[in-house]
Amino acid sequence: MRIQTQGDTLIVTDFTELTADGGIRARDSIRQSLTDAHTTLDMDLSQVKFLDSHGISVLISLHKTMCQRGGKVRLLHPKPAVFQILQLLSLGEVFDIINP
Repeated sequence: MRIQTQGDTLIVTDFTELTADGGIRARDSIRQSLTDAHTTLDMDLSQVKFLDSHGISVLISLHKTMCQRGGKVRLLHPKPAVFQILQLLSLGEVFDIINP
């Protein structure tokens, strides 16, 4: 997983799954990387092949964190299978989903 800052956006890339195994570590790493200047968290899902309930929990947790800070989470480029899960759970109402 790679985390970088671009202006007021924290960008998370280069991860292939959000599951119980690595989801908590990913969430904690992302939270530690957030600064007061970050108003947007971009999660690039283009390489994510697997997303389970723990991964959804991580996304919701990060959403809550960003909302408390007055910010937002955007989910970028989810693969069709991941996008389908997000749609089934109506998470398009919670997150901005870009370029599904």
